[in-house]
Amino acid sequence: MKKLWLACIALLLVACGTSPEPRSGKSGFVATDPVAGWHDLAFPGKIATRYTLMSEQGRQVVHAQSDASASMLRRTVRVNPDSLGAVKFSWLVAELIESADLTDRHADDSPVRLMLAFDGDHGRLSLRNRMMFDLAHAVSGEVPPYATLMYVWDNKAPTESIIHSGRTDRIRNIVLESGRGNLGVWRHYERDVAADFRRTFGEDPGPLIAVGLMTDSDNTRSSASAWYGEVRLLGPDGRLQ
Repeated sequence: MKKLWLACIALLLVACGTSPEPRSGKSGFVATDPVAGWHDLAFPGKIATRYTLMSEQGRQVVHAQSDASASMLRRTVRVNPDSLGAVKFSWLVAELIESADLTDRHADDSPVRLMLAFDGDHGRLSLRNRMMFDLAHAVSGEVPPYATLMYVWDNKAPTESIIHSGRTDRIRNIVLESGRGNLGVWRHYERDVAADFRRTFGEDPGPLIAVGLMTDSDNTRSSASAWYGEVRLLGPDGRLQ
């Protein structure tokens, strides 16, 4: 059982990394091109969340529908730390996942997530994490990212709080929204990526290697519906990457 649990963590780590294997069809968007570079990424043994490109009030958005499912819409990038500025994004959540709790690894679902994966010095990892990364590499052929930062919506955790994943401390969440107060309206954000990484991981970030969107409700066996606007990566000068 422990070996199976470690294998599941290994696959989760890889899912946050690079070299995606796209499913058929085109779903995804980027600031200047609605399809280029984004891919649906399925998780082994999981039903896939449906990501659908659609038009909403004259702009393109992605609708995510999760029914006891989990998968990611992901794009690989390469942004060195000295070129990393802010990330701008938006989302709209229809309803909370009532039994979700990001502090409980058996219920750690969220109606919306923006994921940022970073490279780094793997020699600084703990022995446990190095063993887990080796397992992930052996299982998938991919090396997991050094660290993954996620922006999330939680049911009750205070906004701006940091929640470590119950599955691996190399995935950490910043709570941007909490509770029901802003359901049903578009929420817009601009975050200083390096500052958030330093606050979350206690060190400077390495290169940004992937960006992902994820709506998941697999652990709670429930449903979630959300919409994502454009994701824009800005340099220190405020210009699009």
